[in-house]
Amino acid sequence: MMKDKDVLSLEGKVAAVTGAASGIGYATAEILAKFGAQVVLLDVDEAKGELSAQKIVDQGGKACFMKCDVTSEKACKTVIEEIKDKFGRLDILHNNAGIIIRKTVVELDEKEWDLAVDVCLKGTYLLSKHAIPLMAAGGGGSIINTGSGWGLKGGEKAASYCAAKGGVVNLTRAMAIDHGRDNIRVNCVCPGDIDTPLLRGEARQLGVSEEKFLQSSASERPLGRIGTPQDVANAVLFLASDLSKWITGAVLVVDGGGLA
Repeated sequence: MMKDKDVLSLEGKVAAVTGAASGIGYATAEILAKFGAQVVLLDVDEAKGELSAQKIVDQGGKACFMKCDVTSEKACKTVIEEIKDKFGRLDILHNNAGIIIRKTVVELDEKEWDLAVDVCLKGTYLLSKHAIPLMAAGGGGSIINTGSGWGLKGGEKAASYCAAKGGVVNLTRAMAIDHGRDNIRVNCVCPGDIDTPLLRGEARQLGVSEEKFLQSSASERPLGRIGTPQDVANAVLFLASDLSKWITGAVLVVDGGGLA
């Protein structure tokens, strides 16, 4: 029987995290490694990804970097084959890569729409498509998709992002139904505003100072502060671990009460 203190242990498990060079992805990779997983950091930024993986290794974790453009099926298929060849299994997948363009549908051009939907939604589909057979062959696993509070409600000047993240939320539910028979759990975390390079980039897009932007977000939340990448990473750890072994198709909002 597993002891209570072992329910968060990820020893012997292999995890892959997209968008892992910084922000929520890096924080997730870091905490999964801390609890014993071999973590594969996936990102398009090779230089920053290599540095992030090395930082985890320097902290005593098991980590490596593999370059992956989640909008490319060839790249997704190749990286899953590399994980299979190197580790023989995949137990945890965090589909986290994302991009936000702060424009209305009138302001967006078609290429911007396609980019947001391809990175946030198509990327989740493509990597899952190739990861699920490997995960199933190993007896099952846990997939955690990064949605957003704006995947559950609308947001100002973020049409493509809201559409893509709404798709991620319902894709999560569909995948949970389809792959439960393979002992694969699929859940979604929906962060509110988190202090990441992505969020600070939003401030610049809107022509607002970063500090003013973050302060405004914090003031609107019952807990009175902006979120940290670690706040979301803790939720991903829970959904990756045996503490959540009877949870699938769920949407966990991590937003300091912003949607309350």
